[in-house]
Amino acid sequence: MAREDFYAALLDDDAEKLYEQAPCGYLSTTPDGLIIKVNQTFLTLTGYRRDDLVGRRAFADLLTAGGRIYHETHYAPMLRLQGKAREIALDLVRADGSKLPVLVNSVLERLDDGAPAVVRTAVFDATERRAYERELLQAKRRAEESEAHATDLARTLQQTLIPPAPPEIPGLDIAAAYRPAGAGDEVGGDFYDIFELSDGSWVVGLGDVRGKGVQAAVVAALARHTIRAAAVRARQPSEVLRVLNTVLLRDDVDRYCTVVVLFLRRVDNVWEAIVSCGGHAPPLLVRSGRELSAFGEPGTLIGVFDEPELVDTGVTLKAGESLVLTTDGVTEGRRGREFFGESRLAAAVAANCGSAQSIVDGILADVLAFQGGHARDDIAIVVAGVAGVAGV
Repeated sequence: MAREDFYAALLDDDAEKLYEQAPCGYLSTTPDGLIIKVNQTFLTLTGYRRDDLVGRRAFADLLTAGGRIYHETHYAPMLRLQGKAREIALDLVRADGSKLPVLVNSVLERLDDGAPAVVRTAVFDATERRAYERELLQAKRRAEESEAHATDLARTLQQTLIPPAPPEIPGLDIAAAYRPAGAGDEVGGDFYDIFELSDGSWVVGLGDVRGKGVQAAVVAALARHTIRAAAVRARQPSEVLRVLNTVLLRDDVDRYCTVVVLFLRRVDNVWEAIVSCGGHAPPLLVRSGRELSAFGEPGTLIGVFDEPELVDTGVTLKAGESLVLTTDGVTEGRRGREFFGESRLAAAVAANCGSAQSIVDGILADVLAFQGGHARDDIAIVVAGVAGVAGV
C-alpha cells in the first residue's frame, strides 16, 4: 500500500472513531425530525440500540412531554427561521424510562435551492450542570429566606424603638414622626423616645446610629433603653449621654451614634428645657417674633471617645415656643447633588408654626417632596414646646 493511501485510510478511520466516540452525542435527522444517523456516545447516554432509533424514531419522540411542547413551539420554529439553536436545555427519556438532562446545539443545513436538507444536533450530558444549578437556586432561596427573616426581625425590633404616638402632657405640645429610608420599608438606626420621670419631668431622646440594617436597629434599641435607665438618676442630659457612651464602648458594638437628650421640667408654672448633644445638630428654638436659632452645642460622637465633650444648655420656654429636633435624614436629604439643608428646614418650620404637629407634618412633607418621595436616609422628627400660639 502506498504511503498516501495508508494515511488516507488512517484519517478515515480516525474520523469515524471521532464521530462515534466523541465526548458528546451526535445525531442527524430529516427536517421533520426523523433520526437518520446517531453516534455511539448518544446511544451510551440514552441506552437505546441504533436499530431502535435510526429510521424509526423522531428526535422529539425522545423528549419528555414538556420538552415535546417546547420543541414544537420554540425549538423547531427557531431552527427554521434562524438555521440554528444553541444551548437549549431539555430532558431526554432514556430507554429505561429515566430522564437525562441535556443541552442541545443544532444546525439546519439547506440544499442549494434553500430547501431544508438535514438537521445536525450535538447533545451534551448536563446532569452535573443541572445539579450545580439546583444547588445554586437552593442556596439563593435559603439566602433570600434568611435575609427576609432577618429583615422581619429587624422591623419588629424597630417597631419597639418608635413609640406609637407621643404622650399627652398637660401644658406641653408634643409631636413626632419617623420615616424609614427608601420607599418607607427599609430598616435603619434612627430612633426617638419621650417618657416621664418620677418627679414629673419629661425626657426626649432622639438619635441616629451609624449604618442601616439589623445591627443598626440592635444598637438603636440598646441606646434607647440605656437613655431610659440612665435618665432615672441623671440631673443633666449630659450625664445620660456619658452613660450611653460608656455602654457603647464597653459592649464593643462597633457602632457609634449621634444623640440629643432634652429634659423638660416645670418650675413655678414655666417650663425649663435643658439639652445636651452628642455629635448631633442642636435643636432649633422657635420663638414668637424672632428668627429661628440653634439651641445648644453639637458635642462629640457617642461611642467613639472615652471622654466625650458634652455641654448642657438651658432655656425657659414660654407659651407658643418650641424646640425642633431632627436627625440628619432631614438636612442631608438629597436631590441629585443638592441637599435639603438647614435653610429649607428653617423655612418648613416657619411656614407651619400653628402647632407641634403642623411643624412635624410640614417638615416631613417638604423633605419627602424634595426627594421625590424616596428618602435617602431615615428621618426622625420631634417637636416639643409649651402649649400656646407660636409665630415666627
